[in-house]
Amino acid sequence: MLFWILVAILTAAVAAVLLLPLLRRPAAAAGDASHDVEVYRDQLEELKRDEATGLIAANEAELARAEVARRLIAASKAEAKEQAAPATRRNRLAQAFVIVILPLTGLCLYIANGRPDLPAQPLAERLANPGNDVNILIARAESHLARNPDDGAGWDLLAPIYYRNGRMEDAANAFSQAIRLLGPNQERLDGYAETLIAQANGIVTADARARLEQSLALQADNPRAKYYLALALEQDGRRAEARAAFEAMAKDAPADAPWLPLVNRHIAALAGGTETAPGGALGNPTAGDVAAAEEMSAGDRQQMIAGMVDSLAAKLADDPDNLEGWMRIIRSYVVLDQRPKAEAALQTALKTFPADSENGRQLVALARDLSISTGGGGQ
Repeated sequence: MLFWILVAILTAAVAAVLLLPLLRRPAAAAGDASHDVEVYRDQLEELKRDEATGLIAANEAELARAEVARRLIAASKAEAKEQAAPATRRNRLAQAFVIVILPLTGLCLYIANGRPDLPAQPLAERLANPGNDVNILIARAESHLARNPDDGAGWDLLAPIYYRNGRMEDAANAFSQAIRLLGPNQERLDGYAETLIAQANGIVTADARARLEQSLALQADNPRAKYYLALALEQDGRRAEARAAFEAMAKDAPADAPWLPLVNRHIAALAGGTETAPGGALGNPTAGDVAAAEEMSAGDRQQMIAGMVDSLAAKLADDPDNLEGWMRIIRSYVVLDQRPKAEAALQTALKTFPADSENGRQLVALARDLSISTGGGGQ
């Protein structure tokens, strides 16, 4: 009821503002009758002057004055009608529009498109009943946890919501709090590990690996933990172990497992590259590598490249006298946006190939092209 009272008050206020100009007396409009009035007035003045100067006799002046006066009265009436009738008609139509048509049109539009039956929802009520509004749900949970920081169930609820909304730092903190207060379980440990991996741009860090191993100890048939641990082996350059881990997952997986195609792509990628590529070229991708990479998503392809780079780094540690290998790994680190690793690889290569040697000058030239610091090892 309060709503309709407010609507009525606002409608009346708007109508009053619009009606004020219409209620004012309209300015006289210049027409034919108005022109005649001016002419007859001028004629009366002219008769007075002519009578005063003796150009016309008094009796003739009186007769002429009576005739002009009669015409002046008729013209004045015509002028009044000319001004009043159209203005009055226009004003009445405008007033009717403001008073009747405009409010009625607004009411019809509101009934057709509005929700007069919808109850009011102040902020407190919206927070109490968020429905499908994720932002309100998050705000409600954050408000609750600010008052009750030791509510583990609240942190447990909020952590995956943070993760799905891309708030990785908040998600990591929420998972950590939930584990601290409620203890570790598979979902919390896996979620925490995935958050740490996302923060590291897809790299399975040591902390994430520890959480995954803890999760796998709680549930041995946990495919999510197995996948990330196998991925960690691949990123470390331990390709044979990674392939075996992925193959074990595929062997034990149900035929309709949603993650099976991803595992099979990793197996294909790892099967395509041996410890030394054909022809003895360190780290060159094989035809199988290329075919597998074309079918991968951008994230999987990046992980595959990172695995190959790590494998090449391990080989160069055993065989540092390979100039082509050093140049390839420096370029690869730059492509992966890992410039500190590229600079470290350059410094290691310059120990084998001094900057003043022919091979060393090639390394320094490459560093210059890639905008990598030589650390004083070259000009």
